[in-house]
Amino acid sequence: MKFGIFEHMDDSGVPLGKQIENRLTLIEAFDRHGFYAYHLAEHHGTPLGLAPSPGIFLAAVAQRTKRLRFGPLCYSLPLYHPIRLIEEICMLDHMSNGRLEFGVGRGVSPIEVGFFGVNPEDGARQFPEALKLIKQGLTSDELTFKGEFYNFNKVPMVLKPVQKPFPPLWYGVLTPNAAYWAALEGAHLVTLLPAAPARAVIDQYRIEWKKLGRSEDKLPLMGICRHVVVAEGADAALRIAERGYRPWLKHMELLWNQHGMKLPLGLPPEIGPLLQAGAAFAGTPQQFKAYVEDQAKATGANYFVCDVAFGNLTLEESMRTTELIATQVMPSLATP
Repeated sequence: MKFGIFEHMDDSGVPLGKQIENRLTLIEAFDRHGFYAYHLAEHHGTPLGLAPSPGIFLAAVAQRTKRLRFGPLCYSLPLYHPIRLIEEICMLDHMSNGRLEFGVGRGVSPIEVGFFGVNPEDGARQFPEALKLIKQGLTSDELTFKGEFYNFNKVPMVLKPVQKPFPPLWYGVLTPNAAYWAALEGAHLVTLLPAAPARAVIDQYRIEWKKLGRSEDKLPLMGICRHVVVAEGADAALRIAERGYRPWLKHMELLWNQHGMKLPLGLPPEIGPLLQAGAAFAGTPQQFKAYVEDQAKATGANYFVCDVAFGNLTLEESMRTTELIATQVMPSLATP
């Protein structure tokens, strides 16, 4: 099992400059303690995402870390000019000496996509075309492309990524149907789903991978993402998780509520039901170790992604969770 980190970078209640510095300090700890990768969501026009330009924030991450891999999860491809994004990917890969992870998607929120004048109904066609174009640009000296949404003629591709042919692909998956595309692209995947539906996604990914004639020992990372609070006492961890979840959920629902729409994830108003269902964790290091083992067995995942900084959790609380996972759980469960 590898251990990674995911976050939305939602508003923690401190000034933005302070929050950014706090997060970079925390990310330095992820690097120091040997977490595999840091994944950052992209959101716009909402306190759910205070790093709406992931590339700018990740440029700072590249300079503040030495081993930690990192990347967006994900770039909302229809919101980017492909040429600019190709160049940004190459810059970040060089700034980190080849540690960029390339998460892709079409934008989970039709509201946010609409802010940019992009038709969310086009996403199912525009996203794969954008990805095809970007992959071509990352591997060509000159880009010529004709499609429904993009047309380029003999554009010089001066920059090239460190990682060949391009940085590893990642995809957030919510249904088993998406497993075919992810397997076809050889993409690593992460899901927020509880154990049973997560198992369906991961099992389908394995099936699609095998259908493509690929070796089981070459399987990409297949991850589950969970809110995680670890403390010396279970009651203290529960109080922290309950307090942090409420503003995080408020941020998650805000735009949907403002536009009279229902958040599609069906999240409960308190974290309790998620904890009971095993879709989040709050407890001691010993309890967390058992939880990770149970989740790995239940889902078939080989990558456990922790969201340790959400809502109004303080830097000290998130740092303590990080340290306890790294010193008391990862030594017996983590793989290189």
